[in-house]
Amino acid sequence: QVHLVESGGGLMQAGDSLTLSCARSGATLQNYAVAWFRQAPGKEREFVAAVNLDGVKMRYADAVRDRVTISRENAKNTVDLRMTALEPEDTAVYYCAARHTSFPPSRDKDWYDSWGQGTQVTVSS
Repeated sequence: QVHLVESGGGLMQAGDSLTLSCARSGATLQNYAVAWFRQAPGKEREFVAAVNLDGVKMRYADAVRDRVTISRENAKNTVDLRMTALEPEDTAVYYCAARHTSFPPSRDKDWYDSWGQGTQVTVSS
């Protein structure tokens, strides 16, 4: 397991865009598949997007694929999640997850063995 740190959340307005970043404390995310999940109050943690270790294979949740981009930012040693056209329904705690593997990333939260503490995103109408 590795220590992951999310950043970039906050209070947003509907229609705004934001970028969340996931970093590994004191090291890089090379050789890790990385995913973003989110959990709204009273709901299950759900998959948002994932990327494999070299940034070639991405997966997106159908509900957000038109508004979300996941990318590996090697210069910053982060995996970023960019969301556009935010909606109040995007309000949730967003979590970064990782697994040391060369396999394509999974949508299954149980496949990942490292998690961050989460960053709150609140979207007002």
